[in-house]
Amino acid sequence: MESILNIRNVSKIYQSAGRELTVLDNINFSITAGSTVAITGPSGSGKTTLLGLCAGLDRASSGTVELNGIALEKLNEDERAAIRNQYVGFIFQNFQLLPTLTALENVMVPLELRGAKNIRAHALELLDKVGLADRSHHYPVQLSGGEQQRVSLARAFSNQPAILFADEPTGNLDAETSEKVIKLLFDLNKDAGTTLIIVTHDLELAARTARSIKIKGGVIISDENPTYA
Repeated sequence: MESILNIRNVSKIYQSAGRELTVLDNINFSITAGSTVAITGPSGSGKTTLLGLCAGLDRASSGTVELNGIALEKLNEDERAAIRNQYVGFIFQNFQLLPTLTALENVMVPLELRGAKNIRAHALELLDKVGLADRSHHYPVQLSGGEQQRVSLARAFSNQPAILFADEPTGNLDAETSEKVIKLLFDLNKDAGTTLIIVTHDLELAARTARSIKIKGGVIISDENPTYA
């Protein structure tokens, strides 16, 4: 199987009060296209920083991040943004919906940026899949947390991403709502055949993925089922 993400000797170092703070130290792994992977670890372990590097939201201090065969460190910010729009979907803990847009308009945004056709119909179809067709004209403030996260799921899959990054996708939801959102996430992902990478401290959620990479203190301390994933 072909790798969609290759991380080679990646480190991330910040300057803090005149001292160097190493958040990630010589990280190495590859992820196979179509697989499901959890990145776990305690708060401050570097997992969210790693997700940002994998998605091209930030640059590594050293090493190589290759996404879908493209070396991200060779690109400028605009070029990385174009790669994200073409290949990447995101789901965030705090939903990151645009408050001045309706649910439908939020789902339409990535499609508009790509210049896609039949945008409205496709966005409505996705909202129907997540059970929110009747809430399409509501604004985020009019939606519950679970409904907002379902809108973000529809938005994340709207541009048919090759890879989807979910950062603590159930962190702001109660247990019952979390279960519904996670089922939707995996169902949508299975239908789309997308590579799914979930950053989470929820071990039950991590157990649903085919592979689990655990980080502590900026280094990988375990990698379960790397060949299967």
